[in-house]
Amino acid sequence: MKKIGFVDYYMSEWHANNYPAWIRDAIKEKGLDLELSYCWAELDTSPLDGVTTDEWCKNYGVEKCATLDELCEKSDYIVVLAPKDPEKHLGYCETVFKYGKRTYVDKTFAPDLETAKKIFALGEKYGTPFFSSSALRYSTELDEAKPSQVMVQGSGSNFPEYFIHLAEMVVKSVGVGITGVKVEPFANGWIVNAEYPDERNAVMIWATGLPYAAFLASENGNIYRPI
Repeated sequence: MKKIGFVDYYMSEWHANNYPAWIRDAIKEKGLDLELSYCWAELDTSPLDGVTTDEWCKNYGVEKCATLDELCEKSDYIVVLAPKDPEKHLGYCETVFKYGKRTYVDKTFAPDLETAKKIFALGEKYGTPFFSSSALRYSTELDEAKPSQVMVQGSGSNFPEYFIHLAEMVVKSVGVGITGVKVEPFANGWIVNAEYPDERNAVMIWATGLPYAAFLASENGNIYRPI
């Protein structure tokens, strides 16, 4: 039985509270030899709701580790959470990546480009396989989409944390290679125009309360909505 370990700034937050059920459902559905087994958090008490790590472990059937190194030693796979505190990711990865175990680093991956480069350099140094992604990167509705133009929209509690969902839909449908962006205020949000060096272009609209959707341009110029 392979063991999964959670690393977080504090345990009781939205992702840590929802991932266990999703992971266990996926394990059951796919018949995987996996188990969510361990956790470690820098803060013992969640500033969001006052739930302690011990209480969280009792609620979700997970064993608390006394140190981050203990978690890394016991776990076969590691999930670095702290989605609201991406500035913590580099410090956690400095310890986690030394163990060379497959690791998922939650979004937002890093607070800035330089920090992201440092995390990638750590992965290369230790030969640690890792990745990070928005769930919308795996939207099956976009699997066959190959448009040259796309407009996506969405929302969330704040722009820095939730904009990644829009960017992932753009990358999946139109591809990588953005050479520049223009950001403008729009009502209670932002409009982001992405520039490509060819005929491709993308518009991302983030605003409070806006539902997630994607609008793609087909080869004949018609607009269709897969999401």
